[in-house]
This record gives sequence, structure tokens and C-alpha cells, in this order.
Amino acid sequence: MAAPLALVLVAAVTVRALLFRSSLADFISERVEVVSPLNAWKRVVEGLSLLDLGVSPYSGAVFHETPLIIYLFHFLIDYAELVFMITDALTAIALYFAIQDYNKVVVKKQKLLLELDQYASDVAELIRTPMEMRYIPLKVALFYLLNPYTVLSCVAKSTCAINNTIIAFFILATVKGSAFLSAIFLALATYQSLYPITLFVPGLLYLLQRQYIPVKLQSKAFWIFIVQYTVMYVGSLVVIICLSFFLLSSWDFIHSVYGFIVSVPDLTPNIGLFWYFFAEMFEHFSLFFVCVFQINVFFYTIPLAVKLKDHPMFFMFIQIAVISIFKSYPTVGDVALYLAFLPVWSHLYRFCICLRVPTRNYKDVFQSISKHVLRACYVPSSVLSTGDTKKKHETIPALKELTAFPAVNRNV
Repeated sequence: MAAPLALVLVAAVTVRALLFRSSLADFISERVEVVSPLNAWKRVVEGLSLLDLGVSPYSGAVFHETPLIIYLFHFLIDYAELVFMITDALTAIALYFAIQDYNKVVVKKQKLLLELDQYASDVAELIRTPMEMRYIPLKVALFYLLNPYTVLSCVAKSTCAINNTIIAFFILATVKGSAFLSAIFLALATYQSLYPITLFVPGLLYLLQRQYIPVKLQSKAFWIFIVQYTVMYVGSLVVIICLSFFLLSSWDFIHSVYGFIVSVPDLTPNIGLFWYFFAEMFEHFSLFFVCVFQINVFFYTIPLAVKLKDHPMFFMFIQIAVISIFKSYPTVGDVALYLAFLPVWSHLYRFCICLRVPTRNYKDVFQSISKHVLRACYVPSSVLSTGDTKKKHETIPALKELTAFPAVNRNV
């Protein structure tokens, strides 16, 4: 499988290199579907300019990335395009090996349950053979590298790509059973964008399953492992945050990065939910509804943990999708990460009503998926491009006909 993966990597790098040299690069980097106030490259450049002048990059209201990111590009600014291409390649490779190992575990589990006659007779068609699963890791890498959303994010030099890489390595470390590395990468992902903290539960459940520790409240081993993993995670996060403080000699980044994510002051239109609701909301309701919207990301973790405790990888996939939907400043790069996992559960497409197609042809299924995703991401594009005014009482399903809203900053 090394040769096909290498071929996909070469094709992906070639496409990105060509787009970097085209006139489309500047246009793409300005699209609100592709970049946000958190990860836009021009804001990183602004932060670097302030840093070079000896001024804190967080002294203004422009830069909202983490200190480690700005110091990374402080040394690699001349190789930024190469950094983003390598980042995408590393993400795909990490996902490839993670799914490869996960499939091996699934095959072993299926074989054991078949020997114990634990499967019902009517689920035979859902049992996957090693041959059927052979190309799934390659499809995952392909779905990520050649997904237009990933390509656009890379060409725009959105730092969302770096966050995707960290999450991919967290998944790889978790699947490999390395609790220490899993905790470190999860801490890095949380440090970068806060919301990946919700991946703590599926990561923990997978590691418990990997260590053959039953999820039972009465089990001593269960609680010992939870404490160990929590200490490693919190300890890693504290070390990373303290390192950021030593680099800047200031805690300004806490408010500029995490305060910005939580309070959502910039209401520039994007593919998320926050901007539309808060642009039309009275100021005295804002705090309450900001809390409600932010809780959304974390609320689903508990019921999903109860329902999917025996399927932590699927839980992880669902949680990544929830983050990309309910985070305050989502971009298409966030969508690209969870779309890459679709081939892993291709045998479940038949149960999804919105994906039912006349044939079982894989191409038809993928086209159906793409249609629904494109339809969802078409909304902000329509909002920004239309010039027709509409009445204020129109409902959300009619978003594509709404007039463009200017950026609103509640701090002004």
C-alpha cells in the first residue's frame, strides 16, 4: 500500500503547488468559508510584524492564534507554503496508519465474536472481511488530501490545517494505545482551539478498551486509569501554557485566544451558526445565548458516551463532526477532517436516509454525500453574494436568499 499512498501524496502536493502559484491563491485566502478571524494567514502576518517590532502580537484586536504558532512561523515564514503542504501530508499519513491499525482490531474482534457465535443471523452482510477493509486506509488518506475543502484550506494557509494534524496524531496515538502521547496531542489540540477537549472522553474510552479495562464504576483499574490519563493530559496542557507564557512574558494570549473563541465578538459571516443569530440579537440577551451555544459543543458528549461507549472510534468521529458544526468560528478545513472518516463506515451508508441512492455504487454514494455537504456549505456563500434585501422575519431555511450582513464587533 506504500506505492498508492505515495502516488496520492505526490498528486496532492502537485495540486497545492500549482494553486499556490496561481492567481486564485489571493482570492481563496480572502473567502470567509475558508478562513476565519482565528486562523486567517493575513492575521498571522500582522502578528509577526508586531513581534518583529518588539510589540506584543496580542496588543491589538487582530491576532488570535496561539503563541506557539506565531513563534513557529517566526522562523519558518519564508517556507510557509511548504509547511502547510507538509502539514496536510502528515495528517493524511497519520490518518492512514490510524485507520489501518483500527481495522486490524475490528477484524480480530469480528473473528472472536464469530467464533463465539455472538452475532445475530441477520447481520451477516454487515460483517466486513479483511479484503473489504484493505483499501479503507488509502480511501481515508485520499478523501483528506484530495478533498477540495482541504486543498482550499491549505492554499489559503489557514492554521486550521495545523490543528487537523494535531488531532490526527492524537487519533493515531490513541489507536496505537499510547496513553502518554495521546494525552500530549490532545493537550496540544485543546491549546490550539479549545473545543478538542471534548475528545477526551472518546480517547479515554478507546484506551480503556485497548487496555482491556472494563468500563465499570466498581472497577478499581477503571478509576486508576482515568486518574492517570487525566493527570497526563492536564499536566501536558499546563506545561504548554506555561511555555507560552515564558515565550511572551505575558498572559495576554489567554484573553486574546480563548476569550475570543468563547465570547465570539467578531460576527463576520462564516459557515457556522453563531454569526447569524448574534447579528440580529439584542445586546442584553447576548451573554445568555453565547453560553447556550457554547454548551452545545460539550452537551452531546455525555449522551454519546453512554450510547457509544463500546464504539469509541465512531464516538470520536461524531464528536469531531459536532465540533466542526457548533464551534464559534468554523471553516471548510474543519469539515474536511470528519469527511475523511466516511469510508471507515461505508458499510453503514444504507441506513442513512439522506444518503440512500438507487444503486450501491460507491461513486453514487460519494456523490450523494458531496451534494449534501456542498448544500450545507453553500449557505454563507449565498449570504455574501446576494444583493436582495429580505424581511427580518424570514426563517433560517431561507438563508441563501438573505442579504449580506456586515461584520459586527460587539466590543465597539
